[in-house]
Amino acid sequence: MSTIIDAQPIAVATKRSNDVRVLMNYINGSWVDSATSEYAPVMNPSIGQHIANVPLSVRSDVDAAVRAARAAFPAWSSTPIKERVQIFFRYKRLMEEHLQELAALVREENGKTMSEAFAEVEKAIEVTEFACSMPQLTTGEILEVSKGVECRIDRYPVGVVASITPFNFPNMVPNWTIPNALVLGNTMILKPSELVPLSSIRIAELLKEAGLPDGVFNIVHGSQEAVEALCDHPGIDALTFVGSTRVAKLVYARATSHFKRALCLGGAKNHLIVLPDAHEEMAASNIAASMSGCAGQRCMAASAMVAVGNVDHIIRRLCEEAKKIVPGKNLGAVISKKAKERIERYITEAEQQGARVLVDGRNWIVEGKEGGFYVGPTLIDGVRPDMRIAQEEVFGPVLAIMRVNTVDEALKIENSNPYGNAASVFTQSGGAARYVIERASAGMIGVNIGVPVPREPFSFGGWNESKFGACDITGKSSIEFFTKPKKTTIKWNPESKVNWMS
Repeated sequence: MSTIIDAQPIAVATKRSNDVRVLMNYINGSWVDSATSEYAPVMNPSIGQHIANVPLSVRSDVDAAVRAARAAFPAWSSTPIKERVQIFFRYKRLMEEHLQELAALVREENGKTMSEAFAEVEKAIEVTEFACSMPQLTTGEILEVSKGVECRIDRYPVGVVASITPFNFPNMVPNWTIPNALVLGNTMILKPSELVPLSSIRIAELLKEAGLPDGVFNIVHGSQEAVEALCDHPGIDALTFVGSTRVAKLVYARATSHFKRALCLGGAKNHLIVLPDAHEEMAASNIAASMSGCAGQRCMAASAMVAVGNVDHIIRRLCEEAKKIVPGKNLGAVISKKAKERIERYITEAEQQGARVLVDGRNWIVEGKEGGFYVGPTLIDGVRPDMRIAQEEVFGPVLAIMRVNTVDEALKIENSNPYGNAASVFTQSGGAARYVIERASAGMIGVNIGVPVPREPFSFGGWNESKFGACDITGKSSIEFFTKPKKTTIKWNPESKVNWMS
């Protein structure tokens, strides 16, 4: 695949050093050098190629971005929402026009297949489309509560918000927050993962082309110091984070200790409960796609299957489906060599503890892409609930299969895991499906669906240690997070009879 970062739009956001592109921060509508002297390599995981260097920004960079966002806030927040949303109609159109380019960027920096990259950008477009409906969803409320007395609620933007996003969806997850937060009148600082900074650069350029005023949207690249600075900065009013549970806890605790509104999404261990009456072809194909899509690097991936009773026929079909998924063909790379080694350690450890590897994806090398980081689809049967692979998020195309006799035993395993992002049940029984829906401890449930991601306007968010904070990050629930209600009580006519309500 030809490189995308040599395209002219990205070139304006970078400079060259020793023939490697060096990225810059985006502050107040301009690309500016970071104050740091430390840079990290950006790799193309499909081929293991060094494609850019990203600055590990320092606190002064965050401070500059906050100053720009705060300066832009009064004018932007006072712009009528019907005018703000016009910019995002144009942004949506630009994303559609540049779909091929945006998907190619995702593929280059993340390692996804092109079909997965297209799907990611199309989901970002869907979220933007929802943001364009905000004028109809935020009209406020008014009621005459007593004769001559009315109460009303209007929603105001929170202020300056920060968004810290992960490597696995470099275009979609930033767009979980950008359109909704900005349409609702906030200004923003985005800190993308230092592993995948290129998509965010193109997002900034398209927003500017759509007419977004300078300072409303800013990008600060970096790692731990930048995240800590965003958590600590008194000029930031709210913060969102998407990543691992370990870091989500740290970010939530640090941000809220500075009295910020925070919403931090963590990891997952999603269980698929498979009953003997499940439709064999539908179950096998859905489970295979769920465990291997995006190379298993998504918080909605199936990583644990709980087989209830005799489902050997489905497992055999599942193995057949898994063998059709080939790294470098219809399965993308994992993000790094370190990630590949970690995933393969989980598989080897489970095998050493007595589990049986039915389909083995270790030590995979793709011809012509020998430097790439690939793990093939892996199915492991005979996994016990106490094994590490059954408890921890592997974040790779690996499915651990546990066996039980009853649905209640399956639910006990699902309920005992600390996460609560998603759970699915595969069955042709409506009663059994309802039984699992009501008892599974997860925020998103699927019936005969391996990746139960809600579509807009339904919101994305899990339970338990998959989410810290109130509200969800997308959909109607995001309105609550990115705005604050102002309640007004009004009385004009002194002649009205007075009672306790007035």
